[in-house]
Amino acid sequence: MGAEAPAAPARGIPSPGAPAVGASDQGVPAAAASATASGAPAPAATAGGGPEPGVSDLGVAAAGTAASGAPATVAPDPGTPDPGTPDPGTQARGTRAPDRRAPDGPGAALPARYYTDPGIAAAETRHVFGASWQLVCHESDLPEPGSRLAATVADREVLVVRTEDGGLAAHLNVCRHRGTRLVTNPEPAGKAIRCPYHGWTYRLDGSLVGAPEARQIPCLDKPSLGLFPARVESFLGFVFVNLDPDAVPLEESCAGLAKAVGHYAGADLVPVGRARIHDLAGAEVQQANWKVAVDNYLEGYHVPVAHPGLMRLLDYQGYTCEIEESYALFASPLRDKPSSNWAERLYQRIAAPMPGLAEADRRIWRYAVIYPNTLIDFYPDHVLAWTALPTAVDRVAVPGAFYTRRGTGLRTRLARRLNIHIGWITNDEDAELVARVQKGLSTPGFEPGPLSRRESAVGWFAARIRAALDGTEP
Repeated sequence: MGAEAPAAPARGIPSPGAPAVGASDQGVPAAAASATASGAPAPAATAGGGPEPGVSDLGVAAAGTAASGAPATVAPDPGTPDPGTPDPGTQARGTRAPDRRAPDGPGAALPARYYTDPGIAAAETRHVFGASWQLVCHESDLPEPGSRLAATVADREVLVVRTEDGGLAAHLNVCRHRGTRLVTNPEPAGKAIRCPYHGWTYRLDGSLVGAPEARQIPCLDKPSLGLFPARVESFLGFVFVNLDPDAVPLEESCAGLAKAVGHYAGADLVPVGRARIHDLAGAEVQQANWKVAVDNYLEGYHVPVAHPGLMRLLDYQGYTCEIEESYALFASPLRDKPSSNWAERLYQRIAAPMPGLAEADRRIWRYAVIYPNTLIDFYPDHVLAWTALPTAVDRVAVPGAFYTRRGTGLRTRLARRLNIHIGWITNDEDAELVARVQKGLSTPGFEPGPLSRRESAVGWFAARIRAALDGTEP
């Protein structure tokens, strides 16, 4: 059987460590992943539209976990500097800052200004988003040769297309003639890419075929006027674009992740609901800097206090975290003890894996973060993929989508509905939490305190951001 069609509009915010949040199977990812709710209403599907994060809430890194091969951690700020003073941890480009962490320490959090300074946000556009693999869609969004869609990458809009040979190509979504935007809404097919303004026409690979009245255009050098290319790669069935021509392929940098969770994903997944990763306009916008949302996904230290539902459902002590240079992978088993909440208790009883998964996957939730802002939840009953895209220094859009496999049985579909229902509750909890954090980070003179070992992935992420911006901050 195919995926169930959704009905309601999407909503949601990324929240680490919870089960896929979303409208009951309405295919809308909810940012916070799964839930907590005692006495929550029946799992009727209520659609939403933001990606629901996964158990990343529990994204607690195991004690002593250190980033394997991760970039050097910039030295933490000693004490609390006066507002506006330069970050003492900032090093000149190309130098390696001393690591002041304890041998098994979690590293240092980013200074508050990294979450509030418009200048840093501008630097991130080029040095973080413009130099990393950005999740834009799933292969199922490009089903036939000529299928194309537009997506946001850093400060550019890219056009991603399925080529005639079944491969993928990515170009900047701008005509080489007068700069017209080529594609607005997704298109299911087409043998060429034609500018809607003057009709300049390109092959799917981006090369210029011709222009109307070409003889009236002096010096029309078609070979040099193809669309501007971008790197594109399919990884786990998801389509990523990178503006850096020298970027290391994901299949290389994230080979360990593919080995660990590749059996959950792939190009054969089918979407559940209407929400799509590339639909930025339909995504929920959270009231926080994008890094606050990612930080929240990367740690489970807050789960016992902020997510009682997750504590009833997941084995917090059994949560594990594996940190590599390019990704972090989390796993948490379900509790054996029945939850006191009816929806959580029923989920525990009927949890069943999708086709292609093993019995060992039945009672465990996995979550992954691919640096910097791709978040994927791997549940027995579905996969949720979403991304965190800044719309302002203190706002983040969280577009995403739910996926399942064809042939999924009734029990697994029911489990998925419960999982998503539960997740929306955590999603709402996390939406409030990240807004509170953003407000607090804006307090003059405030600087974060030390991290817990359960926040080791937050330290890994902070080190990557520091390294990317090293010498570039205003």
